[in-house]
Amino acid sequence: MTQLFFSEYHDEDNPPLRPLVIVGAGGLGREVRVLVEQLNDQQPTWNLLGFYDDVRPASASPLPLPYLGTVADLNATAEAVAVVVAVGNSHSRAAVAARLTAAHLSFPTLIHPSVARAPYQQLHFGEGCLISQGCILTTDIRLGRHVLLNLGCTIGHDAVLEDFCSLMPHANVGGEAYLEAAVYLGTNATVINRVRVGARTIVGAGAVAVRDLPADCTAVGVPAKPMSNEQ
Repeated sequence: MTQLFFSEYHDEDNPPLRPLVIVGAGGLGREVRVLVEQLNDQQPTWNLLGFYDDVRPASASPLPLPYLGTVADLNATAEAVAVVVAVGNSHSRAAVAARLTAAHLSFPTLIHPSVARAPYQQLHFGEGCLISQGCILTTDIRLGRHVLLNLGCTIGHDAVLEDFCSLMPHANVGGEAYLEAAVYLGTNATVINRVRVGARTIVGAGAVAVRDLPADCTAVGVPAKPMSNEQ
């Protein structure tokens, strides 16, 4: 069983850092590590311990932190620890999160310091969300659990993104749009105002959804249409 060791030293002027691990030792995991360090540059909060992944990284992998074991090893640890699930694919991220069942695990939402989030914006985030550098969220927006907004995404007023939605860099969601659970928007994809995208649907890179899309399809093009073999 993997053991995590945390410092117990603290004083009132220097509160203890919260232990945090990243599940997913690939490229997104390394990007999340940068996000955590940038948050610590603004306000020291996290003691970043290392990575968990069911696939042990190759010896030549450029991990900046130790590899600590598998998801089962993380469940088996005894100490309370915060967990970030750094898996880009919506379905895979949901599957990993469903396996992280130990009571001592928590899932903080991490938002890059550059992202505006004043109380008057009325932004609501579920646990485990990741909001990357350069994202813009306007007002009255609701994100479910473990939603991923990669670099430079925009979310318009009154939009809803359900659990495990994934937006790749520079994806855009218009006002009052609704993304059901585990929707995946590719790089530069756009969902315009008031369009609803069904659960688990993939909107391909550069596609523009101008009308509602059904669940469980892959939509491409401008305007985005389900691929013919899925209709």
